[in-house]
This record gives sequence, structure tokens and C-alpha cells, in this order.
Amino acid sequence: MATLLERAGYVSVDSPEEATLLIVNTCAFIAPAREESRSVLQELVRNKRPGQYLVAAGCYPQRAPDELSRAVPGIDALIGTRYWADIVTLVRRLLDSRAALKHERPVHHLPGFPAAVAQVSDVPHVAIQGRSAYLRIADGCRRSCAFCAIPLIKGPAVSRPLDAVISDARWLAGRGVREIVLIAQDTTDYGYDLGMKEGLAELLEQLVAAVPEVPWIRLMYAYPGHITARLIETMARHTRILHYLDLPLQHAHPDVLRRMRRPADIDEVRRTVARLREALPDLVLRTTFLVGFPGESETEFQALLDFVREMEFDRVGIFTYSHEEGTPAAQLADNIPVTLKEERRAKLMEVQQSISLAHNRRLVGKTLDVLIEGYGDGLSVGRSYRDAPEIDGLVLVEAELPIGEIIPVQITGALEYDLIGRPITGLRGQE
Repeated sequence: MATLLERAGYVSVDSPEEATLLIVNTCAFIAPAREESRSVLQELVRNKRPGQYLVAAGCYPQRAPDELSRAVPGIDALIGTRYWADIVTLVRRLLDSRAALKHERPVHHLPGFPAAVAQVSDVPHVAIQGRSAYLRIADGCRRSCAFCAIPLIKGPAVSRPLDAVISDARWLAGRGVREIVLIAQDTTDYGYDLGMKEGLAELLEQLVAAVPEVPWIRLMYAYPGHITARLIETMARHTRILHYLDLPLQHAHPDVLRRMRRPADIDEVRRTVARLREALPDLVLRTTFLVGFPGESETEFQALLDFVREMEFDRVGIFTYSHEEGTPAAQLADNIPVTLKEERRAKLMEVQQSISLAHNRRLVGKTLDVLIEGYGDGLSVGRSYRDAPEIDGLVLVEAELPIGEIIPVQITGALEYDLIGRPITGLRGQE
């Protein structure tokens, strides 16, 4: 949206106070996300001055436009996920003096309900943060997980053409990006709708060849059961594809997984993880689990605890179940008390914290390449290949180092989620 607006002559500014137009890209996946979106919008409404216009964009308007309008009076316009490509049209309509002064309710830009999210071929589908960037390879999802609202919001999976993804990667490389993070609701489903059998592996092969100047390529959101032998071999062969994989599992008890409409063969998960770790001995595995799903018994939760202890994942995100209208799970009784959901989450977090600390302690004395993202007061902050941006830990380096460079760092200390180290002379990733 920012790219389209800039092409149309609009200029970005550094603070809300300076802006004529405020756009908030919202989330509506679960209730806490909607709460956070409403809170941000309400704060902007309270501080909105005459001549400023507030647009709520993304998933919340797509999923529940009337609810959002009622919850946050003062929003000037709504635009959903499937129409982001029309942002310039909406803004021009909104800023037209007659429309801006006379509209009594938000200007809705939600015509109909198209099959899929909008695609604009000549606009990079990227978000740059420092020297890292997210590159979207597909949008939407064809899975039918019982708890998930994404298909309601975004529709079925639509893969971007391979040449468009490669073009975006080259565009990022030309701007000095050091890390490309591939994202989709399910990256392992990439290319299925295009008739590709090994779409993700093929994409990775071409990406590595197309952007040799980008030292890190990270893969997120892989689906259990779709980690193929070719994908593993591709990751093992190309050192610039980071040995990091996000594999959301959601639970470990087969009965819960069946109720979730998720792959329920937990022994196959064990075999997949074993194949990954054999081919990639330094692999970092991230996963997520959902506790408090309808009917989750103490026995089923205990099975999840035992599984986490057994598998020793490097990174784990844990969420409590949120009853979401329109999802298949909404037909089930939300029969786990909130206090019990939170108690189970805390227990699981406690188990994982000890595992994370033990893994970090094993790294003391070793050297990791660290992408430096900031510095001050004699200390730099960065990430190693073990840490995805925004969700994982950091490496705290005892020196002020150049931002955007990849520096070899000797690890001298370990915390539950973060590492401490000192730089070793020389820069990496410059070849």
C-alpha cells in the first residue's frame, strides 16, 4: 500500500502528528489481536486533529467491518485484505473535500467478496525492516484447521508467480537487504495452485541463484507432513538457506489434533524431525502450540508436556485457544476455563524455558555470525541464524558495531532466550 501511495505522489512522514492520512493495518485472527487493533485505532481517534483521516486496513475490516465501525467511532474509511491494491482509489475518494466533509459513517471499500487476495504484478510484495525483509510468496490458505479464521479472511491459497517472487528478491538485493524472510500462511503449499509438485524447493533453488549477494534466506510457516525429501536436501545443500525452520504443530495428542482438523500422526512428526536433524545437525526448530482447545483433557495436555520435553524444540510459541465465530471449532463448547488455559500455558512455557536455556548454554564458547541491527552505550544488538526477526531472541554484543553487517561473534554468556558475546575481527557475508 505504501508503494502504491508513493507512486501516486503521496509522501510518508515519521510521526502520526505530521500526517494527513493515517493507515492502520489490522489483525483479526483471534480476539486479543482484534482488541489490540481497536486499542491502537481508538488512541489515534482521540488524538486526531481536523484535517486528518484514519483508515483501518487489513483483516479486521475484511472480517467484521460493522463491528469495527461501532467499536471505534471516528474511523474515516475501511479497506479489507482483498482490496489493498485499491488503496489509492480509496484515499482519493476519502480526501475529496465533499466526501471527506459529508460522510457520516466510514467510507467502506469492501465491494463483494472475491475469491482471493488482490495481486498487483508490478508492486513488490515486501516489507523491509532495517537490513531484513519479509517477502510474501503466497497469500490465503486451503487448509481447514478447525480453530483458524484465516480462510474466512483471506480465502484459498494463491501462489505468486515464481518470476514475480524472484523479481522482488532482486529488488530487495539491490537495496542492500541482508536477510530475506519467505512468508505465506503455508510456505510448503507454494506452487500447488500453479501445478508445481515441489514448488517451495524449486523456488529456493532459483532464489539462491538469483540473489547471490543476499547471505541469509529464511523460511517460515511450514506445514507438518509437507516437509519433503527434496526440500530437506535443498536446505542442506545451500548454505545461504538458513538452517532454521518454523513448523507449527499446535498439539501433540492425536485426539486433540483430530478435533483441530490437523495432521494427527504424531509419530510421523517425530520421523520428520529426525530426518531434518540428521540432514541439518545445526538446525533450529521453532514451533507453536495451542492449549485449552475444546475438550482438552488433563491427559491430553500431559501428552503435550511430555512431547515438548522429548523433542526439545529450540523455539516454542504457546497460545491459549480463542473461540472464533465462523470457524468449525465455534460449533464446539468452549469448555476449558480461561484460568485453566492460562495455567496450562504457564506450565508449558516453564518447561520450554529450561530447554531454551540449556540449548543456549551449549553455545557458550562457540562462534555465530550475527546480523547487527542496532547499537548504543558500548553494546550492539543483533540476531544469529537461530533467531527470526521480531519473534525470537537476540545476541547482545559487547561492542558498537556497524548496523547491517554480519559479524562473527564468540558467545560468552547465555540467558533463557538471548545470548551474550564479543566480536571476532572481520566481517562475514561480504563475499
